[in-house]
Amino acid sequence: MIPVCRIEDLPEGESVRIEAGDATAPIAVFHTDGAFYAIDDTCSHQDASLSDGWLEGCYVECPLHAALFDLRSGEPTCLPARKPVRTHAVTVVDGMLYVHPATQIVPGQPVHAAPEEAVA
Repeated sequence: MIPVCRIEDLPEGESVRIEAGDATAPIAVFHTDGAFYAIDDTCSHQDASLSDGWLEGCYVECPLHAALFDLRSGEPTCLPARKPVRTHAVTVVDGMLYVHPATQIVPGQPVHAAPEEAVA
């Protein structure tokens, strides 16, 4: 479990990139539509940071080639991306936002939040 920030420090419509350590790629955490989502930060098409992308509802658009990813599943919804990005569970405990890095890649399967104060 990786602490991200206090929930008031990630306003609606914003994102933050976190380093998850040597074993995991950077993770992008988003606050949109009243929920928090976490996915791998690197676009599966090319090496662009998705935390620098544009949010529209539960979707983020890659800033490099406009591939669109569903934050709930990690699935791309248009070309040029064809492969999903991993999703990670997000929890809020006492106002603090945490990411639980996925340890298993299951393309197309969302990772469900831990039983604490689940957000997304």
